[in-house]
Amino acid sequence: MKIGIIGAGNIGGNLTRRLSALGHDVSVANSRGPHTLGELAEETGATPVTVEEAARGAEVVVITIPLKAVPSLPSGILAEAADGVAVIDTNNYYPQQRDGRIAEIEDEGITESRWTERRLGHPVIKAFNGTYAQDILDRPLAAGHPDRVALPVAGDDEAAKAKVRALIDELGFDTVDAGGLDDSWRQQPDTPVYGLQAGAEAVAKALAEASPERPAAFRG
Repeated sequence: MKIGIIGAGNIGGNLTRRLSALGHDVSVANSRGPHTLGELAEETGATPVTVEEAARGAEVVVITIPLKAVPSLPSGILAEAADGVAVIDTNNYYPQQRDGRIAEIEDEGITESRWTERRLGHPVIKAFNGTYAQDILDRPLAAGHPDRVALPVAGDDEAAKAKVRALIDELGFDTVDAGGLDDSWRQQPDTPVYGLQAGAEAVAKALAEASPERPAAFRG
C-alpha cells in the first residue's frame, strides 16, 4: 500500500522503518522539512516529503505529531489521498506536559481523537497511542503466538478500522476492537490499557475496567 506518515518522532520513525521493511510505499514528513529526513530515508528507503505532499495518493495516513500541532496542519491535507483513505491518529492529550489546556476536550468531554477528527474534517482511527515505540521494532510476533501483544483500535468507520487492524496484524500484533471514537477514552493516557504489553484477552479486560473520569494529571 501507499502510506503517508506525518511525524517522524519515535512512533512515526519506527512505523516508517517497519512498514518500509514490509514492502509498503512509505512517504514521511515532519515539520522541519524533507531535508532533515535524509538519514531516515537512507535507512529505510522511504520517501521524504513535505507535510503537504504526505497524503498524496495514500491509502493509509498516520498522524503522529503533538496534539497541539494538529490545527497547524495545512487545510485540505487529505484532499489528494486515495478514495477510502484510513487515517490513523496516534496522538494523546498532555495538557500539563506539552499541549496546554484544550477547552473542547475538557469542557465538552469529547475524546482526544474526536477533537483531532474535527480539525482534520475526516474520520480517524485511534491506534498506537499507548504503544511503546520500541515495541514496534522489538515485539512483533507471528499470528497465533501465545506472547503476541494486542493493541486497542477505536473508530467509527468500519472499513477504515478493518484496514488498520489488518495492517497492525501485518506488523506483528493482534488487535482488539475498542468501539467507536466516542469510546476511545478507554485507551487514553492513564487508563488500564495505556502502555499495556499483553494479549487480546488482557487488553479487552483493561478496556472494560477504564473509568471515564479524566485524571488530574491529564487536566489543564
